[in-house]
Amino acid sequence: MKNKIKTVVSRTNLAALWSIVLLMSGCMKEVDKKLNVEIYQTAAKGDMLTKISPVFEGEAAINVVLKPDEEYQTITGFGGSFTEASAHLLNQLGKPNREKVIKAYFGKDGAKYSLTRTHMNSCDFSVSNYSYAPVEDDVELEHFSIKEDQDDIIPMIKEAMAVSEDGFKIVSSPWTAPPWMKDNNDWRGGRLLPKYNDTWALFFSKYIDAYKEEGIDIWGFTVENEPLGNDNNWESMHFSPEEMTSFVQHHLGPKLEADGHTAKILGYDQNREHLNEWVDVMYKNDAASKYFDGTAIHWYASTYEVFPKALQYAHSKAPEKHLIQTEACVDAEIPKWKDDAWYWKKEATDWGWDWAPEEDKHLHPKYAPVNRYARDIIGCLNNWVDGWIDWNMVLDKQGGPNWFKNWCVAPVIVDPENDQVYFTPIFYVMSHFSRFIRPGAIIIGADVSDKELQVTAAKNPDGSIAVVVFNQDENSKSLNISLGEKTASIEISGQALQTIVIN
Repeated sequence: MKNKIKTVVSRTNLAALWSIVLLMSGCMKEVDKKLNVEIYQTAAKGDMLTKISPVFEGEAAINVVLKPDEEYQTITGFGGSFTEASAHLLNQLGKPNREKVIKAYFGKDGAKYSLTRTHMNSCDFSVSNYSYAPVEDDVELEHFSIKEDQDDIIPMIKEAMAVSEDGFKIVSSPWTAPPWMKDNNDWRGGRLLPKYNDTWALFFSKYIDAYKEEGIDIWGFTVENEPLGNDNNWESMHFSPEEMTSFVQHHLGPKLEADGHTAKILGYDQNREHLNEWVDVMYKNDAASKYFDGTAIHWYASTYEVFPKALQYAHSKAPEKHLIQTEACVDAEIPKWKDDAWYWKKEATDWGWDWAPEEDKHLHPKYAPVNRYARDIIGCLNNWVDGWIDWNMVLDKQGGPNWFKNWCVAPVIVDPENDQVYFTPIFYVMSHFSRFIRPGAIIIGADVSDKELQVTAAKNPDGSIAVVVFNQDENSKSLNISLGEKTASIEISGQALQTIVIN
């Protein structure tokens, strides 16, 4: 009798134990199906790259399906520009605020900028006009000197290098050759005189050497900032696609090669609406394209149009070469000081609001700065762009200094007189990309069931996946993000940008 009771109890315990095992197994399977995510949000309601956990418990309305095996371009980086204006302003701040700005852009807990730009010779965001080769007819550039950069731009770059754990690349761009090399002998407009083609190519080589002596490596060049000109408002020099291609093919490329330099050469460097005609010439054959490592573009042709067809066409002409956005900003605007709400409102206007030809006016309506940045970066990443560089990192409350009074907005605005710093919402928008999509990341496929929601995704070298989602609607939205059999249900606020990191 005792043995029979023991047998019954044992069988009962075994059945109970088996039930627990089955239950735990089911729970484990349920847990296994959930994506491990970290969510960071910037929103009109006040979030600024804030880590949140808005896991949505109901049935999500929008499906986002990630396709890691569907690979596109490899990312070069994201960042902003070292201008004399920005460096000049940082020199006027107290040491704590100066360090705060540098660490915010380049530190391990900041935006971690990885791709930057600077200007060769002066530009509109300089305090004055200057050239590294001021002596007229100095064909061998015996008087070449970068002393103009040694009080401001170079110290700013070195401070950034000191706090950047991963380092960053620098693209250098000339706005103009010295006036004595040009057919109009002026800082503005005009063309390079053919007799100075070799001298101008030598200029690039000497620039690399001079910066190298300062301990700064130059990753690449654009041949000329805005070669189509800018109505001769500030430093500029004109090239046609044929002229630039010839200069690179016969002068700049061979000179850099002969001097042992490996800096990248990016052609064009202006707005996307003329991109097709430039890449047709740059990449028309092997001889023309030999020294071009890629194409540089700007966004000023429109406040909302990304020109996806032009970007796709440029990629199709040279799929193995870079396609990098080298300049963007909220232009023709005086910054709004400590007014976060303005950056989310459709109140900003650009140059085209007043000056665009009538047939192009529709491309330049009033816009919200945050929307413009988020939409453009996502649109670029989804159309083969591998690098995205903002313009000035720092400007003052007037939108300068700028010798031509061409006022613009930067992600960080400072008041040097009162030693104050304002990180605008644009800074956090840039950080959503630069901090979480790292150099070497690969853009992957992402299917989205809501066409109004903008999404891009990248697979990082460390194996993590960064998904950036922009909801410009005022109402919140619920998302079901799928990666294979695993999912995460997430809510994004109205007027918000999220980066979802999948570990």
